Amino acid sequence: MRTRGGNSYPIRGVAVNACNTAAEKSTSSTNCKRGRPDFTAGEYMVCRKKNRLIPTGKKGETDLFESLPDDLVISILCKLSSSASCPSDFINVLITCKRLNGLGLHSLVLSKASPKSFAIKAKKWSDSAHRFLKHCADAGNAEACYTLGMIRFYCLQNRGSGASLMAKAAISSHAPALYSLAVIQFNGSGGSKSDKDLRAGVALCARAAFLGHIDALRELGHCLQDGYGVRQNVTEGRRFLVQANARELAAVLSNSNSGLPTRAWLTWSPHAHPNHRHPSENGPSGCPLLSDFGCNVPAPEAHPASRFMTEWFAIRGGSTGTGLRLCSHTGCGRPETRKHEFRRCSVCGAVNYCSRACQALDWKLRHKEECAPIERWVDEDGEGGDGADGFGGDGDDVMVES
Repeated sequence: MRTRGGNSYPIRGVAVNACNTAAEKSTSSTNCKRGRPDFTAGEYMVCRKKNRLIPTGKKGETDLFESLPDDLVISILCKLSSSASCPSDFINVLITCKRLNGLGLHSLVLSKASPKSFAIKAKKWSDSAHRFLKHCADAGNAEACYTLGMIRFYCLQNRGSGASLMAKAAISSHAPALYSLAVIQFNGSGGSKSDKDLRAGVALCARAAFLGHIDALRELGHCLQDGYGVRQNVTEGRRFLVQANARELAAVLSNSNSGLPTRAWLTWSPHAHPNHRHPSENGPSGCPLLSDFGCNVPAPEAHPASRFMTEWFAIRGGSTGTGLRLCSHTGCGRPETRKHEFRRCSVCGAVNYCSRACQALDWKLRHKEECAPIERWVDEDGEGGDGADGFGGDGDDVMVES
């Protein structure tokens, strides 16, 4: 007799003999009854429930990966996470197998993760990305603490949690976190104008400058020159500005991936500083480091946290709320937390900056070509501001262009 598909039914005697043979093998009979393949036979068996072949391993064969000790695998994963150039380099390892996923989320591995391994784009932000950053921060990763702190403080508007994460990174002598806390103290971010603490800002800035942070060196130099939060010392302030330029130039020269010839970096342009005057066109111009913005070096690479904030607010139309502005330096991304928090350019009044470091970089990159002096400028609410140099006033603080 045949089935509807045309196949013949098994002969009764053959089926009985097959069952008797299977009953003589106790280990094989259990698998036969359950419809499982016999992995001890070292052959291919046909699964009764699924019409496909299932490969079975040979008897006595062991998995070499499973025999590796956990300490060795964790050491390898630490090297991988610290050298990852993008999040996918690390995530692809986590999804390989259950063991790599478990060991990859070990606190030692997460504490060594590089900033690029969690450089998440703003358009791909999700709860899982937030949890991953939180795991890295809980593991003691200073970069993760700083990145998540900046995102929470400025993007998610969770001021307390963001500031505490940045403080945790600052305790670990993380220079960008120290400088960001200094900017918060200078501007009174997250509070009112009376919450500004210039002395605390200078102290944090000095600590970051001691660790070699270029923006902190430049900020501290301007504070000393202007007597902003510290006793005025023009000579010492100028020394910090020259040191900032020297470190900036050294960082560019040591970067082999900049793509620019060395001659272009060291070329001194007579138009690099509007107030500079040459005795003659072909005469010596002096060392370019003596000018605060005279070095023709490419813009430094923005931190992943700054790139995230720039993308975050660009997706939202470049605005953080009614009357609130973003820092005009494109590589910063910091928004105002209250109206008139940032200081304006004292010449044109068209741009505003969260710090003197951002003003210096933006002036060198683009604003020196656009800045035009006017006698009086009017803000968005119709309130006027004088173009006098200096700081202070009831409205916006003004920032002197160097």
